[in-house]
Amino acid sequence: MYYVNHEQVDLRLRFIPILSESCERLAAQWENTSSSDRLLLQFAQERTLHLAIETVTDVGSLLIDAFMMRDASSYEDIIEILQGEGVFEPSLGATLRQLVQLRKPLVQDYSAFPREILHPLISELPSALSTFAEAVPVFIRKEMV
Repeated sequence: MYYVNHEQVDLRLRFIPILSESCERLAAQWENTSSSDRLLLQFAQERTLHLAIETVTDVGSLLIDAFMMRDASSYEDIIEILQGEGVFEPSLGATLRQLVQLRKPLVQDYSAFPREILHPLISELPSALSTFAEAVPVFIRKEMV
């Protein structure tokens, strides 16, 4: 029998609409703000991307632990394992892989992160995160039978 920490999974999945709203607001405000006035939007973008990475990988780690999947060796590996186990489709896996590849630039190489543009994932994340949030409970229900 598997033990899924539903409380922790649900807590993180309930955060996804906030991240999606942040992405949508960032995209809208970015277009209406001059490049010289975007400093706070630039940092908001970085934090939104970072929190999206942490949310997806936290949920992934909880699933990997709960269903005794192979141990992940990296953030990208978390996505590979989940995709391989059928948690989500390869198309979503590709987007989530791009997302987690941003962790090192955001967390370690932050001084060189390209702030002058709106990152392309900002517009993709609302849909991708929503699909992820729908896929996880479906997977859990399927595996618990």
